[in-house]
Amino acid sequence: MAAPSPSSLTLGYVPGATPAKWARNWAQRHPETPLNLHVVTAAEAADAVRAGAVDVAVLRLPADTSGLAVIPLYEETTVAVVPTDHLLSAADEITAADLDGEPVLVPLDDVVSWAAAPGAPVEYRPETTEAAIELVAAGMGVLIVPQSLARLYHRKDLTYRPITGAPACPVVLTVPEGPQAPLVEEFVGIVRGRKPGSSRGQTEPTPKRTAREKTLAKQAARAAAGKLARKPAKRGRR
Repeated sequence: MAAPSPSSLTLGYVPGATPAKWARNWAQRHPETPLNLHVVTAAEAADAVRAGAVDVAVLRLPADTSGLAVIPLYEETTVAVVPTDHLLSAADEITAADLDGEPVLVPLDDVVSWAAAPGAPVEYRPETTEAAIELVAAGMGVLIVPQSLARLYHRKDLTYRPITGAPACPVVLTVPEGPQAPLVEEFVGIVRGRKPGSSRGQTEPTPKRTAREKTLAKQAARAAAGKLARKPAKRGRR
């Protein structure tokens, strides 16, 4: 049996994720049903869905998604955040080899899954990515993050460069496993790009014609039939 339909929907999302487009589409299709946006930390996102604190969540992998259905969304570019006067800022993009020997800050909420990450990890690990950004500005090291986080915590004295060959950071939508409430199904459809009125897994149905459209179509058909009846038959050549 499907879960009961909620009177509102709560979307959790990790820092850097951008649910604005989905929120706009939701407001257009369901103005009577609020979509509540709730920022969750990377460590709490999956648990928040399992506990029912949020109905759906946008999070980054890797994460413990046991008991959840996972819908891939997109992959983020991995970048290195450095001071604007850093040597690495001279190039449009860098390689992993360019980071060899560089002190690298690894916050406790690190979300980049890179087993062979380059650089020399700094012994002190700041609690958050935001705190690590402050340390980069202080010249204590380089920070490797998804591009969206580099943009989120942008500062005038910092810049970032894509790292070629670095693993991408997958972003997914998670919902509880099993039958879903209608509003959850509708949100999943919006995320997947289904148009209003589309059935799950089907193409958009042809809209029904109004009574006036049917009448006009019949009149046009009768007029066309009359013209054909009045048109003289062509005579063949003698």
